Amino acid sequence: MTVRTLGPAGTYSHRAARAVDDDVTFAQSVGQVVSAVADGEVERGVVPVENSIEGGVTESLDALTNADVAVVRELVTPIRHALLGRPGAVATVASHPQALGQCREFLDREHPDAEREAVASTAAGVARARETDDVAAIAHPEAAEGTDLTVLAEGIQDRDSNATRFLVVAPPGDRSEAGGKTSLVVYPGANYPGLLLELLEPFADRDINLTRVESRPSGERLGDYVFHVDVDAGLYEDRTQAAVAAVEDVAGGGWVKRLGSYDTEHVV
Repeated sequence: MTVRTLGPAGTYSHRAARAVDDDVTFAQSVGQVVSAVADGEVERGVVPVENSIEGGVTESLDALTNADVAVVRELVTPIRHALLGRPGAVATVASHPQALGQCREFLDREHPDAEREAVASTAAGVARARETDDVAAIAHPEAAEGTDLTVLAEGIQDRDSNATRFLVVAPPGDRSEAGGKTSLVVYPGANYPGLLLELLEPFADRDINLTRVESRPSGERLGDYVFHVDVDAGLYEDRTQAAVAAVEDVAGGGWVKRLGSYDTEHVV
C-alpha cells in the first residue's frame, strides 16, 4: 500500500505515515496529499489535523472540506522538538509554522533576536540549517543523525504534553461506519441566532460527546462558515445516525459530509 504524506523524509508526518505502511511517498503540501488520494494516485494519505498547543491545521481542514475522501484511522503521536544547528550564534530559526508556534516560549527566552523563518516542513528546516552556519532548525532530534548538525537543545516544545493528531485519508469507497470516533463537516448554508446551538443539540440530546468543533471560512462570503465536528461515537450506532440526520435537517440549505468513523492509535 502506497502512503503519501508531507515531505521530505524525516518530518513528523513521515514518522506517523510509517505506522500505516513502509511504502511512503512525499508531497510538498497537505493539499497535495489529499488530492493524490482523491485522484486515485495513492491508496492512503496521512495529514496532521490538530496539535495540542497550536490547535487545528487549517490547510488539512480545508482540504478535507473540498475533496471527496474518507477518514479511516486516527494516529496520535507525541511531538518532541529539538533545536538543531552548529555551535555559535543563531541568527535564524527555520521550521514549519506549527513547530515554530509550539516552541514560542523557548525561542522568546533563549533566542529572542533570531529571525523565525517558516518553511514547508520540519525537514525543510533541517535542510535550510545545513546550508547556512547561523541557521538552526526545529525538528525531531533524530533528524540530526547522519548530518553535520548537532542537537543544541532538546525538549524545547512549550508543553511536555505536546502531541499531534494525524488522520489517515482514503478513497471514498473505503469510508467506514465502524469505529469509536466520527468526523463530520457541516455547512449550514445559513446564519441566524442560535444556529450553532441547533447544530450541536442533537448530539447532547443523545449523550454523544463532542471532542472538537472548529469553524473555517467557507470561501463563499465574509462571515460564512463551515464547521468541523468530531464526536466520540461511531456511525454504526443508531444514536449517531439519528443525531446526524437531525443535523442534516437543520442544515437543509447546505450539506453534511460524513468523513467516516475510525479508531485512535498512539504512535511513538
